[in-house]
Order: sequence, then C-alpha cells, then structure tokens
Amino acid sequence: MADLSILSDIPRRRASSRSGVQPPAIVVEPLVHVKLSGDDEPSQLGPGRTLLWSSSINRFQLLDQKVEADTVVTTLHDNTGLRIKHRLSAGFQALTVRSETVFENNSDAPVRLELFTSFSLSGITPYAIDDAPCRLRAHRFRSVWSAEGRMVTDSIEHLQLERSWAGNMNFSERFGQVGSMPVRGWFPTALVEDAEAKVVWGARLAIPTSWQMELGRRFDDLLLAGGLADREFGHWTKTVEPGQSFTTPQAWLTCVVGPVDEACDRLISVDVPAVEAQPAIEQELPIIYNDYCTSWGQPREDQLLAIADRIAPLGVRYLVIDAGWYMPMNASAHWATTLGDWRAHPSRFPNGLAGTAAAIRRRGLVPGIWMEPEHVAKDSDAFAETDHMLTRDGKVLTLGLRRAWNLHDPYGKSYIDDRVIGMLREVGFGYVKIDYSETLGIGVDHPDGLGEGLRRQGEGTHAMFDRIREALPDLVIELVSAGGHRMETSFLQRTTMASYSDAHETVEIPIIAAAVHRLMLPRQSQIWAVLRRDDSVQRMYYSLAATFLGRMCSSGDVLDLDESQLSLVKDAIKLYQRAVPAIKYGKSRVKGDIGPSWRHPRGWQGVVRTTEDDGIVVIHTFEQAPERFSLQLPGPDWQIMGVLTPSAVEINGDQLGVVGVSVFDSQVVLMRKGAI
Repeated sequence: MADLSILSDIPRRRASSRSGVQPPAIVVEPLVHVKLSGDDEPSQLGPGRTLLWSSSINRFQLLDQKVEADTVVTTLHDNTGLRIKHRLSAGFQALTVRSETVFENNSDAPVRLELFTSFSLSGITPYAIDDAPCRLRAHRFRSVWSAEGRMVTDSIEHLQLERSWAGNMNFSERFGQVGSMPVRGWFPTALVEDAEAKVVWGARLAIPTSWQMELGRRFDDLLLAGGLADREFGHWTKTVEPGQSFTTPQAWLTCVVGPVDEACDRLISVDVPAVEAQPAIEQELPIIYNDYCTSWGQPREDQLLAIADRIAPLGVRYLVIDAGWYMPMNASAHWATTLGDWRAHPSRFPNGLAGTAAAIRRRGLVPGIWMEPEHVAKDSDAFAETDHMLTRDGKVLTLGLRRAWNLHDPYGKSYIDDRVIGMLREVGFGYVKIDYSETLGIGVDHPDGLGEGLRRQGEGTHAMFDRIREALPDLVIELVSAGGHRMETSFLQRTTMASYSDAHETVEIPIIAAAVHRLMLPRQSQIWAVLRRDDSVQRMYYSLAATFLGRMCSSGDVLDLDESQLSLVKDAIKLYQRAVPAIKYGKSRVKGDIGPSWRHPRGWQGVVRTTEDDGIVVIHTFEQAPERFSLQLPGPDWQIMGVLTPSAVEINGDQLGVVGVSVFDSQVVLMRKGAI
C-alpha cells in the first residue's frame, strides 16, 4: 500500500543548484493548460516541443469552485472577461472521473486557442520526498495495422524526463496521432506508475480525430496532460467569438493502488453503460459469420444462402455480407474501387438485397451488411460529386482510391441518410458493419485551419452514428477502420462491437486479442476464426480458441468443411455460449512469455479472465513452447467445467497446470468457483 505519511514531508523537498539559487522542489501545476494566440510562448526550450506552461495560464486566477450534482466545477477567469470551467464528474461505479474543460469568451474581442487541454494530472508522485529517481514508469500502447495494442513501458529516465540540475526547464514527451483514425501509432490511453508506492495513474481520451498526450516535467514532479492535438502537433486552432464558448472532448481518469491492469480495467469500465444499452439480442453475445474470407469481396446471393444453410445449425446468429455487393460481376471490378453508390448489383443479387435478406431470415439468421458511408471510391458515380466533398487548400481531397463526404454539407448528410440509413431500414438488415479505410491526415479546409476542419469532420462522424442509432434502435452496429484504427471510447460507446484487427489468418491473432483487453471490453472485441478445409484439427482449435478472447466471428471455407470439422465448430460454439458470463463481466490477466516478436512469437500465452464465480482460461503456445507450464488463478477452489481441446490441464490449489502441449497448440478451460 502507498505510504500516505510521506505527504507531510513535501514542504521540505528541495533540489540543489550549483548556481546557489534554490529552485522550488515542486509547484502547483495548472488544472488546465491553455495557449492563446498572441500570448508569449512557454520558453525554457519549450517551443516546438510543447505548448504547456505558456504565459496564457498566468492570466487566469481562481474565481470559484462549486459542486453541481455529481460534478465539481472549478472556474478560472482573467480581467478581460475570459473564463475557463473545469468539470470533474464521477464515472461508472465511481471507478473513474470524467474531465472536460469549457472556454467562455465574455470579452469584447475574438480569442484564438492554440492549446486547450481536456485534463492535466500533476503532482506525480506525492509518495517521494525527492524527484523519485528510478521509480516512475510510463505505460503506453502502440498500434499499427494488424498489430494493435502493444504495451510499451519506459522509465522516466529513458524518456529523458528527469528533472534538470537547474530546474524549471520545460521537458515534455508529446505523443498522439494526426488524422481521422484515432488509433494509429498510439491508442489514446496512457498510465504512469510509481513502482515503489505501487500506485498507477491513468487517462483515456475520447477523441475521434487528432489528439495528443504529454508527459511533462519542470521540477520534482511529473504531469500527464492531454486533449485535442494542439497547433504545433495537430495544426489546430479555434477562434471563440465574443459570447461564445468551446468545450473540449472528454477524458477519463483513474488512480489505483495496484497493477497497471487494474487501472486499465477501470478506464474501459466507462464503456459498460453504453454497451449494456445495446439491442437486447446482444446480451447473449451471438456468434457472427462474415463472408469476406469466403468470397474475398465478391459476394453472391446463391453462395450466401448456401452459407446460411451450413451455419444456421451450428449456432451462428449473424450472417454479414461484406464488401463487393454493389459491384458488377466482371474481372475488372474491385470492391475497393467501386464503393460509394450503395446500390446492390443485380448480377450478384438478382432478387435484390431485400430478397436475400428475407431468405437469410427464413433460415433463422440475422442478415448484416458492410458499408463505408463516409467515403466514395474512384469507380463510383458519387466520386464526381466534388461540390460536396472535403477539400484541402481549396482542392478536392483525394485519398488514393477515395474521397470523403463533407459531413456538414446538407447534400452529403442527405445522401448518407438515403443510401445508408434508408437502405438499412427498407431492406430490413439487423446488423451493419461500418468501415473506414483511409485517414484524412493533417486536416481539411476550415476558416480556423486544417486541424479545426478535421475536428469538425469528427463531430460530423459522431452525428452520423447517432442518426443511425436514432433511426434504427435495434440495429447491431459493428465498428471497423482497416481493423482497429477507431477503437477509442467515443466510437465504442456509439457502436455494439468493433473488429479488433485485420489480422485474420495469422499466428499473432491471440496475441493481439489479448493485448486489447487493456483497451476495450472483450464483449466488444470481434475476433475472427478463418477456417480452411485443409486446416489440421490443431489449427482449427488454435483459431477458434482465440475467439474466446472476445466476440466469436467465423469466416473461410465453411462450404467445404466436412462433417467432423463442422462438428468441431459446433462444439466450440456451445462451449463459447457457456463462457459468455466470464467474457461479459470478467477481469483479465495476461500470463506467459511470447518473446519480443508478435509475428514470430516464442513461448506461450495464457489469459485468465474471471468473475467472482465464473472463469475462462485461454491458452496458446508458439515456437519453442515448454512441454509444461502453469498459470496462477485468483485464489483456490476453481473447478474445470469444460475444455475445448484434448490438451491436458489440471487445477491444484490456485495453479492451472498445462502438460503435453506442442507448438502452436491451444486450450480453453471453462471454470466455476466451488463447483462440484
């Protein structure tokens, strides 16, 4: 436990200086960081590296602090009529707090923001009487295509954030992403750990476009701040006219005495209320089949109905028609170049989408369909609607194959409402997969600059999702963005589940699936098992076992699987359905050692996910796996209620032992506490 008595020593903390000038050990850092255009830069080697500590913060003083319902509102003001309101509210089950800030311009002149943070956590760490050498660690999560969620841990020393000998230098490690894919390069989640006190502080941003976080230091203490990417990092400014205000996106904060995983559990808990409000069918975590790795972007009605006949007896609930349903059946057509008109091609669907969807429903399945509403591709008719597309420097912005609707243009909004929402309603789809496969990058035209144009487009995207939900409250919405590039909380709270990655047939599937347990609720993480007719039994188990780390989705050669293979899949689905309570409500701890490479893993991985009464353990082995190993369970008295594969497992006390496994093997263990 943290030693709170150390707090009484803080006034005595001092740092030495060879100059004889005694700089302070700590200062009270701002609750909000702001930079106004025209005010002095932060100095002390800050410009270009950080806008924290600009002179703008010195003009604001405390006006008052009030409690409004469950929110603490702290108001700062200056002598010209500018006000900043910092709002701090309790999150779900009081496991987090929600932070947002409001800038109010009650002066007689416009004000231009260059930086305005959603949150700033400072005073890290109060449990040391000095500058906490060798005890502070930063935990962040990297993300690239098909490799989402790798946690990287750096000491503050490694980041060169030690206090300088002179003090008062503006050191910062600024990171984030620029563009319309918020999970690109980094997830918008970061934590700082005091390894000696065993205390972790964490933050999670809810921003659909460019964002940043900063680990900053001047004196003994560290700060973690973040919000919208600023003028330097994200090319963002915002003019607030007299009488107007601007509110930042939300940030979620937590602090725990315990491990990093516990802090992550708290940060993702903020999504629980939105997930619980999803359509009632979702309470059972239904199984999905997606046709993409069957048809490779060339779906046809006859093939889809044959798939439906095959999967309905297995326990699958959703059948999703993926990309390509709108393109002609010829060799030159490609799903990625023809998207945007959203009209089913009669050569593929002679009875129309409505006829296909009705036939799927008659087989006891919920029909679903893939769309990418925000984009149009070069071979679509809509590609020529340039008056309604996003621009940069006055010219239509073309992103390789794609252009993007201006989501604040009435025509673009009406087009999506008609071709997307209208079609979903008319045909009767119960499931939609909404993709987003290219980023807008630096930004788009707006009077305040490219960054503000991008932020506004993000608001338009949110509004689009909100219109879909309002029009079709029972629709299951899958979020995808070239895999997991939009898996941040403002999107996750607007959708039912998300495609966790585009890594569909690789050995690292369970590694990625386990990594994102720290970043999203597993009940929202859709994991694919692509099954091939020439797969060995061991390979099929390996693929299916990974889906127990989230939402089970299958694809592949289902039409060519033999009866024994179909029986294996059916048994896996039955076990998955029994594991639903643990998947929905458990907490995860990742065990094992996989080595430095995800593409070429060595060793083994085990994920233990438990509630008070139910649990699952998902095990995968890789190259050079040991013949036997064990995983620690959260206490004794667990009993094995079912397994997926023939691999031998047994429980002794609080240890689950695994023996006789080979490389690229797997096991899923269903457990119950105190069962007989």
